[in-house]
Amino acid sequence: MIGTRGVPARYGGFETAVEEIGARLVDAGHRVQVYCRGAEEPLREYKGMRLVHLPAVRHKALETLSHTALSVGHLLARRTDVALVFNAANSPLLPVIRAARIPVATHVDGLEWKRDKWNGAGRRYYLAAERFSVRWSQAIIADAVAIQDYYRERYKTGSVMIPYGAPIQEAADTALLERSGYEPGRFHLVVARFEPENHVAEIVAGYARSRAEYPLVVVGSAPYAAEYTRRIREIADADPRITLAGAVWDQALLDALYAGCASYLHGHSVGGTNPSLLRAMGAGAPVISYDVVFTREVLGGTGLFFEDEAGLAEILEMAEKRREEETARGAAARERARTAYTWDDVAARYERLCHDLAAGRSPAQG
Repeated sequence: MIGTRGVPARYGGFETAVEEIGARLVDAGHRVQVYCRGAEEPLREYKGMRLVHLPAVRHKALETLSHTALSVGHLLARRTDVALVFNAANSPLLPVIRAARIPVATHVDGLEWKRDKWNGAGRRYYLAAERFSVRWSQAIIADAVAIQDYYRERYKTGSVMIPYGAPIQEAADTALLERSGYEPGRFHLVVARFEPENHVAEIVAGYARSRAEYPLVVVGSAPYAAEYTRRIREIADADPRITLAGAVWDQALLDALYAGCASYLHGHSVGGTNPSLLRAMGAGAPVISYDVVFTREVLGGTGLFFEDEAGLAEILEMAEKRREEETARGAAARERARTAYTWDDVAARYERLCHDLAAGRSPAQG
């Protein structure tokens, strides 16, 4: 498993997927090797997975590809049955893997070229990387039907749809919330990196123009978006109801925030099946989302949707007045996550894909 920061998962959706899928493949009797970016005290093994730690260039445009290049170099000297490459940005290295006669599938993630943080050159690179993924992968992995549709329409190619899984929480740790200064069931929550396509500024501004009584807690930061962060901070500083909590690395507290919020406000717009959204659903949080096809697909009929700041303000005020309906909506979202987005099913799909690739069969594609 190549192309992520590795495990233990401490950063994002790719890393969580690698940990959840890899551990289950180990339990099923497979040998799993995960390439990880350098650590001060690297583990050799985690949950049965063998870990290989290699360095990377610390630059937003070079970090992923530089680490993957070293990983591929290491891989070529050690025969494996199948390589799973995460992130279409790594696709220029696919011909090297193919030349070694190693079957390879690429998880393309979302529409990275739409992110505002990439300038013209970066955007062109990511569009080219999509084309390279299609040309050089034996299978494309899409994490949402809408991503499948995009690749079918743009590149006339099929893909294997495998979403992420959702952790399920039946109840919030109210004692932990109270010790941390949060009143269970009486705060709105955002968890997102501060990037324009995640619409954090619009969410904060929409909340600020509302007459909501519950405070807004914003979890997240932005390593490469100082101007965007400044905009968010200016809005928050003018409204005492808004708390910018920064990054929360305490997983127990983060879980409690998801499960204990009055609503989870989701603004992501360029990804497929978003892991943070699934975590909120699995925790029974009523979701209010920016209206995009990816989120409608995941939420089914359990979400509320906004298109602008005024629309969000109106929904927040309404949601606070009908708490019983919102609790029921959150419970419905948790049941959808429990049945449609399970890690056991996700891992089983990856196992079938790997068996097909290793046997030289064409995976079933949509």
